[in-house]
Amino acid sequence: MKKIFACLILLAGMQTSFAQIPVISSWIVNTTGATGYAGIASNVQIDQFDSNYVYISCTCIPGYSIGPWTGNPNIPKNQNFVFKIPRSPVQNTGKTDSVGLGQIAVWSNGVAAYNASDGMTYNNDGTWHRNAYYFEGVSFDNCLGHPDQSGCYHHHVSPTCLYNSVDSTTHSPIIGYAFDGYPIYGAYGYANTNGTGGIKRMASSYQLRKMVNRDTLPNGTILASAKYGPAVSASYPLGDFMEDYIYTASSGDLDSHNGRFCVTPEYPAGTYAYFVTIDSKQVPAFPYVLGYTYYGVIATGNTGPGGGHVTPPGGTVVYTPTGINEVTKVIKCTLEPNPTQDYTYIYIDPSSDNNITATLYNEQGQALQHFDYWHPSMSYALNLTGYTAGVYFLNLQTENTHTVQKIVKVN
Repeated sequence: MKKIFACLILLAGMQTSFAQIPVISSWIVNTTGATGYAGIASNVQIDQFDSNYVYISCTCIPGYSIGPWTGNPNIPKNQNFVFKIPRSPVQNTGKTDSVGLGQIAVWSNGVAAYNASDGMTYNNDGTWHRNAYYFEGVSFDNCLGHPDQSGCYHHHVSPTCLYNSVDSTTHSPIIGYAFDGYPIYGAYGYANTNGTGGIKRMASSYQLRKMVNRDTLPNGTILASAKYGPAVSASYPLGDFMEDYIYTASSGDLDSHNGRFCVTPEYPAGTYAYFVTIDSKQVPAFPYVLGYTYYGVIATGNTGPGGGHVTPPGGTVVYTPTGINEVTKVIKCTLEPNPTQDYTYIYIDPSSDNNITATLYNEQGQALQHFDYWHPSMSYALNLTGYTAGVYFLNLQTENTHTVQKIVKVN
């Protein structure tokens, strides 16, 4: 009895300790199976960690209502993301990493953050990069988000439905983490970096340039006429392009990365932190989330084509608001209905391993369907309508284990 009691005390102490580590405990974990858009599981599905990283499994669907998206033909889809966030971030003292297209950070509800660009340039010549807020803003929903061509719902600017963005009386909460491991706060922080001076809106140090013609870049480069942007006009007002802004050190509260080293409620000893930026009228202010480069060294596997599908290693621990558990390396699932005439639905048990590869075989051993990045706590549909009656086998496999499920198709 003494050993059991001691174990319970140790577990409670571990949970209290982990709850005091913001990068572990700041996530909105879905513990009830709640769903969001199109019935897709919402928020963060699994929050797990080891000594080096926190691994966030998410669908990219928030728990609140989203849409519609005016003029946008895309719809949100389950992204099956797994991001890894460094637990001990470090400043990059060498050549800093550029903040590229696609996901650059993850909000606390598992939705992706994007940079200020819409991915296109004027005349497609790669010089004047279009500002997503100006060119795509009409397609933003009331939460200031929208889906891209892959169905990834995301925010280029402050996610207004995630936190109280109009509360100027208290320090904003952590609303996400960049892929270098540093927190992203809402728009309000302490006036002074040492935590004194009351609360103020964090002002960007990027300012609109004073120009009529777009014939020079912010660094002073004089462009050849073929590289000119459109003249500033009612059709192309200042702010339409990212190059319309120039970074002026100390003109605002934040540096070129859109952050600063400061005391925050979660980091009383101080931390580097990014802040989303808005103006005095609550309008998003460039560069919105992060600047052109990260402050710290980014974790690999989160960005670029195919990024966001990291495989957590063995020995991770799952964190929830109510307890922690070691991840057991198994695959548990249920299939219903089975037998089936058309579809069977596979639910992956929360205790299962991450990043499951699924392959459907017929009795002759021929592979018929293949899927990557299935994750625990998720449901998946398997369409058998085009197959003849008979027995099929669903092979589920990870680096650590595998299982085979028998499926019977009937007429």
